[in-house]
Parts: sequence; structure tokens; C-alpha cells
Amino acid sequence: MIDWVGGLARWFHYLAGVMWIGLLYYFNFVQVQALAEANKTQEAAGITKFVAPRALQFFRWSALVTWLMGAAILGTFPNGFVGAFTLHPPYAGIGVGAWLGTIMLFNVWVLIYPNQMKILGKVPATDEEKAKARRIAFLASRTNTMLSIPMLFFMAFGFSHKAIFGL
Repeated sequence: MIDWVGGLARWFHYLAGVMWIGLLYYFNFVQVQALAEANKTQEAAGITKFVAPRALQFFRWSALVTWLMGAAILGTFPNGFVGAFTLHPPYAGIGVGAWLGTIMLFNVWVLIYPNQMKILGKVPATDEEKAKARRIAFLASRTNTMLSIPMLFFMAFGFSHKAIFGL
């Protein structure tokens, strides 16, 4: 049974992770610049009304699924979850990746998504609140982009061979 749990968790962790980080990169490297250009010609409505809200929903939920499935994977190893989050060998490397992913998940759910809902007009906000929301969402999103690089490294190479293969 544990093999099935670990295998399914790993598959969904990868799938959701690709969606999460792919959307993170889409927002930071494509949509931000595209919206700036579209706003100059008053053609941003389609993006802000239809694309961004849907992409943000997938972004938010894929972040949560990625984290939960990662936790499930860690739980299939003896003391894996606690060992990772306390940075105890042999889980210290994957633990760094797990902590970075946890910070990124917090940023998505607490800083990016709620502020984007204000920016997009899905949540009532004054112009001053929207300006503040833009800055917070921007900084949290760029932070996640930078954290994604070491997070991906530690997630890919974090387990020692002994933890994975029993060597």
C-alpha cells in the first residue's frame, strides 16, 4: 500500500509542481510584460478579465497540491516528514527544498493571490489599496521566482542515496 501512496503522491507532486512553477514563470516572464504592453493600447481587458483569474486559480491550487503531495512523499520514509522539516540527516537537503516550498506556498496563499484579487477587481479595494496590493503581489511573486531556483535544486537532489535506495 505504501508503494501506491508514494507512487501516486510522487506523480501528483510532479504534475502539480510543473503547473505551479510553470504558471509562476508565466506570470513573471510573460504576463507582466504583456499586460504592460496591452495597457498602453487599452487591450488588456481580455487578459485581466478572463486569463489572469483562471490562471491564478490554477496557480493557487497547484501550489497546495504540490505541497501536500510532497508531504505525503516524505511521509512514506521513516521519520521523513519530521526529519526533512528539522533538517535532520539524511533528509536535510530535501528539507531545505521543503522549507523553500513552504515559504513559497505561504506567499501564494497569503500574499500573492489575495492581493491579485484586489488588483483584478474581484475583491473591492480603493485605488490606494490596489496600489499597495500591486507592490505586495509583485514582491512576493518575484521572491517566489528567485526561491524556485534553489527549491528545485534541493527537491531534485535533496535526498541522499541512502535515504532513497537504502545504500
